[in-house]
Amino acid sequence: MTFKVINDEGKEIECEILFTFESDETGKNYMVYTDNTLDEEGNIKVYASIYEPNQDETKLEPIETEKEWKIIETILNQLQESATESKNGDDEQ
Repeated sequence: MTFKVINDEGKEIECEILFTFESDETGKNYMVYTDNTLDEEGNIKVYASIYEPNQDETKLEPIETEKEWKIIETILNQLQESATESKNGDDEQ
């Protein structure tokens, strides 16, 4: 699933939603997405925002607390570990 945003330079950028989730800790909904660009180290850039899933027009809000970033970072790390384990399991077969 994709959506478009306008960057600071007024350019329209297409982003791909990687996953969404609701945090029991914060009671907020989060969207993790990418514009499929690479950072200096060659890794795909990933972004996260707060959103309200039941609105007609999705508005992304910035994540402002360290606690929220830690929650998102933990989930990303778990997904990366699962993907690595799955890939390694495929290699062994």
